[in-house]
Amino acid sequence: MASRLFENVTLRTQCRRGKARLLGRMSVVAAGALVIGTRPERPAEKDRLASDTACVIWYGSGQQNMNRRQFITLSGAAGVAAITSPTQAAESSAGRDVYELRQFIIETEAQKKLLDRFFKEAAIPALNRLGMKPVGVFYPSEGISPLYVLLRYPSLQAVAGLMGGLAEDSEFLANASDFLDAPASAPAFKRMESSLMIAFEGMPKIETPVRSPGRVFQLRIYESPSVITGLKKIEMFNEAGEIKIFREVGLNPVFFGQTMIGSKLPNLTYMLAFKNMDEQKAAWKKFGAHPDWKRLSGMPEYSDKAILCGITNLPLIAADYSQV
Repeated sequence: MASRLFENVTLRTQCRRGKARLLGRMSVVAAGALVIGTRPERPAEKDRLASDTACVIWYGSGQQNMNRRQFITLSGAAGVAAITSPTQAAESSAGRDVYELRQFIIETEAQKKLLDRFFKEAAIPALNRLGMKPVGVFYPSEGISPLYVLLRYPSLQAVAGLMGGLAEDSEFLANASDFLDAPASAPAFKRMESSLMIAFEGMPKIETPVRSPGRVFQLRIYESPSVITGLKKIEMFNEAGEIKIFREVGLNPVFFGQTMIGSKLPNLTYMLAFKNMDEQKAAWKKFGAHPDWKRLSGMPEYSDKAILCGITNLPLIAADYSQV
């Protein structure tokens, strides 16, 4: 097992604007975090560096062809210290939502009431004033923790501007004071965790397919054993037609996101909405029997055992003030 933690692979990048090419080595550290070390194999290659890179990457023993957009997406998902620019990253996600999923770990009913008041009266109105809508707030179908908050950003730049925008909102600061200034003796929550995602090309915008009272949700997280297999599962949704099958059978998607920052990487996360549990069960039954799904899942390259190593399924209900 230890021998798999450090595995040499070869990286070749090619300049888009010029003809420069770098041959180097990189190591795969601890199941997918990539650290690039430029150790040219020939002295002449030392002077052939360029800022706009990425074409072909060899991962392990298999060659994978990638265009610039895929490489940038790969870099975000795997935490690669890649030679790409912020401008390229912004271009690659243009037209697609950016999602933040926050988890608030709470222990008491008092904390739940404080969080509900904070989001209903302070946070959601302020976020809407900043152009961030809809905002989703969800609880587990049983119990009170964790509380999940889904934030939709129109761009990566908006992520960086959030705290500054809230800090300048006097109405927010006044309405949120009991949450923001909660003392150590009565904290507003135990801990908060967060993940950042880019919307799939196959579903670039958030949707609110079900708005009726009593609606239920599924939050599903698919972990993959490697960066490349993670991209393969995303391909299955985007290009091979799995999102289309979802819609046909009544698995109503709210969003699909590739996680760039968070835990259990590499992974993708999506959310489904239903009027009730009966509708949810009926839709999954239709999905399992759909001929296109049977064909797709029967292809070796898309088999679960080849591209997935973990699935998390979380049944959720919306807070009464949730906008999703």
